[in-house]
Amino acid sequence: MKEDTAGTLNEPGAIGDSLTELLRRGARGLIEKAVEAELELLLEQYANVTDLSGRRAVVRNGHLPERDILTGLGPVPVRVPKVRDRSGSGIKFNSAVVPPYVRKARRVEAALPWLYLRGISTGDMREALSVLLGEEAKGLSPSVVSRLKAQWAEDYLAWNRRDLAGERYVYVWADGIYSALRGEDGRLCLLVLIGVNERGEKRLLALSDGYRESKASWLGVLRDLRARGLKEPPVLAIGDGALGFWAACGEAWPETRVQRCWVHKTANVLNELPKSIQGKAKAGLHEIWMAETQAQAGKAFDRFVRDFGAKYPKAVEKLAKDRADLLAFYDFPAEHWPHIRTTNPIESSFATIRHRTTRTKNCVSRNTLLGLVFQLALNAEKSWHRLGGFKLLPEVAQGVRFEDGLRVVDQPAKNEEVQQIAA
Repeated sequence: MKEDTAGTLNEPGAIGDSLTELLRRGARGLIEKAVEAELELLLEQYANVTDLSGRRAVVRNGHLPERDILTGLGPVPVRVPKVRDRSGSGIKFNSAVVPPYVRKARRVEAALPWLYLRGISTGDMREALSVLLGEEAKGLSPSVVSRLKAQWAEDYLAWNRRDLAGERYVYVWADGIYSALRGEDGRLCLLVLIGVNERGEKRLLALSDGYRESKASWLGVLRDLRARGLKEPPVLAIGDGALGFWAACGEAWPETRVQRCWVHKTANVLNELPKSIQGKAKAGLHEIWMAETQAQAGKAFDRFVRDFGAKYPKAVEKLAKDRADLLAFYDFPAEHWPHIRTTNPIESSFATIRHRTTRTKNCVSRNTLLGLVFQLALNAEKSWHRLGGFKLLPEVAQGVRFEDGLRVVDQPAKNEEVQQIAA
């Protein structure tokens, strides 16, 4: 069998070693020269534009703070120049070579799925990365990129079969991400679960494609997790109003509590109201979920129903039907409230992925799509912070009771471990 000359970009003897030499020869200068060339083109484009005093309108204006940008083996610090527009037209310099959305990438592999989803074809990868890698970009032939894409799909399949025995997740966030990417069978919906374990570490728990957000699709995801060893259901599941997930959760994890996302609920309620009163209504909703106690939240809830129920019954009905599930967070530690009131862990991470996939010109296969999004999700996972108040998670997992965010005193602990934690 012939040696795979593509390999991965950081394998010894492959592209990675050459990139190390490239960095030593001055990758920083190479990149900054390319950015300067971009800037000169912009200044030349607006050279004839002047202000009322006859001065050039678009001029240099120092540099942005130094930041790291993508190279083969790690970050290289680069300063990107700024311009000043004296005409007030809002002209800015945005480098195509060093865009802000890849500044934290640490490997060339992390940029490849991003480039592909931006609509850059396999054959154009070398040209797209040549300014970063110089002559070493010759190694990124279409065959190499094709092998990498195939490897992403294989990595996803291996991850999706991983053993989950012994793992325990206290909270899970669920959402369906609709992408503009078109697969073999049309527009796809990605079913996403993020979990936090007893150490407060957030992990991508499940990523699958489904038919819309149906109960059958979600039930398949939850049953697969259990079949691979995830025996303990989460204590609390957080999600939006997708009925498919909640129906599946009630069947697969009947013991799991439900917390509806306040961000989604707020948007749904405001959509039923005229814009002229949305500000007032939003303030009223804010009073509910920011109340110190559940009793205070209940009073704010009743005020909202009183103030808007007569004229806008549809808006109030959307809120009132999920009252118990919206206020479930009061039975959990107050330190966790900012995390469990919304599906923000998914929204913040996958907003970038959604934005990138909406711009692609490619029509990809199911496996390619999942592999690409999986790679982007893994890179996003590296930036996830540990849950605030994570030391209380073992107590939540063991059933210690909380009221209005505080531990209930004089309650019998379920085992000695919890007694020691509570002490």
